[in-house]
Amino acid sequence: MFRDVFVTSLCWVWFILGYFLFFSWRYPLYAMVAKDPEFVFQRLNSSFFRVLFRIIKCTVPGYRVDVASEVTAIRSAVIVCNHLSYLDPLLLIALFERHRTIAKARFFTMPVFGWLIRRAGYFPAHGEGKYARIMIQQIETMKDFLRKGGNLFVFPEGTRSRDGRVGKLNRGALKIARLCGAPIYVLRLAHTDELFPPGNFFFRTKLTNPISLKLLARVEPCCQGEALSLSVLEQRINEVFSRCDL
Repeated sequence: MFRDVFVTSLCWVWFILGYFLFFSWRYPLYAMVAKDPEFVFQRLNSSFFRVLFRIIKCTVPGYRVDVASEVTAIRSAVIVCNHLSYLDPLLLIALFERHRTIAKARFFTMPVFGWLIRRAGYFPAHGEGKYARIMIQQIETMKDFLRKGGNLFVFPEGTRSRDGRVGKLNRGALKIARLCGAPIYVLRLAHTDELFPPGNFFFRTKLTNPISLKLLARVEPCCQGEALSLSVLEQRINEVFSRCDL
């Protein structure tokens, strides 16, 4: 229990002090001087969370992350992944420097943090009301973002799975893939919920946590030049997940 509290506290120290000391001042600076501030913001976010996972690696003996080489090579794609823990989006941000993802809509109204995720190109979870303008702006730039090698990653259920099974998929990311003609990569993430389970405040550091991230399939949104329907894309992704022992 002592180690659980120690590691969790150390991570929170990095989240708070590490951010303010080493990162907070960089965002407004790069917003003014960088040629591509969105990419710089994404890269800063990626660097921040890479340090977090290094802290975990150094303090949790049983922790390791096995990421398939074909996953790290993914570029210009929409990535669909199962969702087990709050660590999942942080791990993918750490893995892909040029990235976009979907965040809870209420985050976009928060002072400072809302500005940061908007400038990083992230999407609100829904595009209704006051979020419609943000959603439209981000979608209008998606083709160029993907062309430059960026990845959009989503957890299509919109929430963590409590039993490991993938529930009903949100079609938003599939619409973007079809609109932009981008390939969809289906990934399987395993065991992040053992290190940081839903409903638990502390990391479980005494367990062996071989976290893994594997590529299950590549799904093309078009066939013979014709865009596939959303229902067909959804069915194919569900079939990929159903064949895998999540």
